[in-house]
Amino acid sequence: MTRAGNDKTGDYTLALEIFARTLPHGARLIGIDVGSKTLGLALSDVTRNIATGLVTLRRSKFAADADRLLALAAEHQIGGFVVGLPLNLDGTAGPRVQATRAFVRNLAKLTPLPILFWDERLSTVAAERALLEADVTRSRRAAVIDKVAATLILQGALDRMRSLDAS
Repeated sequence: MTRAGNDKTGDYTLALEIFARTLPHGARLIGIDVGSKTLGLALSDVTRNIATGLVTLRRSKFAADADRLLALAAEHQIGGFVVGLPLNLDGTAGPRVQATRAFVRNLAKLTPLPILFWDERLSTVAAERALLEADVTRSRRAAVIDKVAATLILQGALDRMRSLDAS
């Protein structure tokens, strides 16, 4: 498998077209919203049409976070990861992008599964808006916002991969 150093997309990730081609038929994907305190996770169905929130994991040391993530990947027969890349609105990379890339760089050392970065600008804002419109309480919003953001990240990637199939 070719890693992104050769695909000019960033460290240890694949370009969308290559990522989509490397996925085994019927393998699910996990979407990840990497935060400083939590990892929001979403799961695709086996047809890779629909993303649903999976869980929000409280962050601890990287090794423990990776162990939990890889255990979930094995449990759900995951074929790859879609990781939200929190670019600034103007497209520049700030400290959160650096932290996310470091997380992915370390994760890639532990798994052969392909990893795709997905531009997540405004995903948390969209998640917050959807939860407000659903009249979810403030405490409940805080508990689910990261997995809702992960769901939006993963759904965006799934939609784009389907449009590649159609063309």
